[in-house]
Amino acid sequence: MKVVVSYINSKYSIDETIKKIDLSIADGIHVDLMDGIYVKGKSDLPDFNNITKPLDVHLMVNNPNMYFPIILKLKPTCIYIHPSTSINPLEALNYIKNNSVKAGIVINPDENINDFKNYFSYVDRVLLMSVYPGAGGQYFLEETSERLNELKKYQTNFEIYIDGGINAETIKKVSIADGVVSGSFICNSDNFDEQIKLLKDIR
Repeated sequence: MKVVVSYINSKYSIDETIKKIDLSIADGIHVDLMDGIYVKGKSDLPDFNNITKPLDVHLMVNNPNMYFPIILKLKPTCIYIHPSTSINPLEALNYIKNNSVKAGIVINPDENINDFKNYFSYVDRVLLMSVYPGAGGQYFLEETSERLNELKKYQTNFEIYIDGGINAETIKKVSIADGVVSGSFICNSDNFDEQIKLLKDIR
């Protein structure tokens, strides 16, 4: 199980949290960029200079294309968009891939998975939200397990990651996923590696 860590909800400062993640056994750093319009929360990009971990960027913004130039400077491994926020989602996904970055889409808890089937052949990864996007520290939505099983039926050439409320108990409910995003479970602890190992050892 791959574990990518979100720094958005932590008992440490953002800069210190990012450094701790970078020095940990995490598979990457999850970057949540929020414009305060698509979601209520708002966040800016921290300083990622001298960071060695891969970056996955989740764009919770209207018109994600506007953000591509600055995001691509971070040399991310993957960029996720919400298709409903883009005028031409397929064009946006192809633009990401043409810049040698994995293209991903996000499916919110209140969205029908079947409505996204036309995107699956264009993406490298699908981020299935197990909370409503926009804030850290939320509780895992129990229906996610059933939704993951449904999404697995469409899985061919893309990875599935789960994001929201992931801890040592809830990860058992999504163990068939390729990876998870976990934030407060790791970043509110004294030992990041210990918490990450609990998630990685699920299978």
